[in-house]
Amino acid sequence: MTTEVGHRPAIRVHGLEKSYQELEVLRGVDFDVERGSIFALLGSNGAGKTTVVKILSTLLHADAGAAAVNGFDVATQAARVRESISLTGQFAAVDEILTGRENLVLVARLRHVAHPGAVADDLLDRFSLSDAAARKVSTYSGGMRRRLDIAMSLIGDPEVIFLDEPTTGLDPQARLEVWQAVRALAAAGVTVLLTTQYLDEAEQLADRIAILHGGRIIVNGTLAELKELLPPARVEYVEKQPTLEEVFLALTGDQTGDQKQEQS
Repeated sequence: MTTEVGHRPAIRVHGLEKSYQELEVLRGVDFDVERGSIFALLGSNGAGKTTVVKILSTLLHADAGAAAVNGFDVATQAARVRESISLTGQFAAVDEILTGRENLVLVARLRHVAHPGAVADDLLDRFSLSDAAARKVSTYSGGMRRRLDIAMSLIGDPEVIFLDEPTTGLDPQARLEVWQAVRALAAAGVTVLLTTQYLDEAEQLADRIAILHGGRIIVNGTLAELKELLPPARVEYVEKQPTLEEVFLALTGDQTGDQKQEQS
């Protein structure tokens, strides 16, 4: 990586717009993501989070605006973008008939990575799956499947990884396992863009949080900065700091969470 590229944001989005027929999903989305950070894109169902990820991963074309990933324009340099990224969707894309190790070796071979067995063993160790390496994935818990899915997405050493609601449908213990895996990614220097509708997930993981509502980013900052948007509540002379949930609901005006199904 050159010094110039190293100083650029890993992801840069400006004026992104996208409509599905008469439905305007994105109405001018802007944000940057710094390298090696965890950036949470927070929003209710139907807010457009998955649409943003699909555009950034070159699976969908924007109607207007510009976006760059790892310094490459998503519209004109799609192949270079795809070389730089990995995408993990809402459901684990693993082969249940194969073992955990066989899944990793298969992906490594498909990506023409040298020494696929060694790569698989390293990832199994990093994601605490070595003891289950020889077991068929059909016997894995939800958290183990998701960790394996994330491990598979790291083959080829992508610099940016998109995690689209990675803990959907997982139990509390499995969610904690995935959170630990995400923190490990950032610690290794990988840039993570995380979409989620779980407020505690953004609160626990993200260096910066952007709230997507009404097709636009209505606020973007650290957790501390977002909490400063609401005054602390004074209860019996003790200041109560607002939670991220209170900030989200106050900014979006969404008290019911009743949103239209997100277009994909």
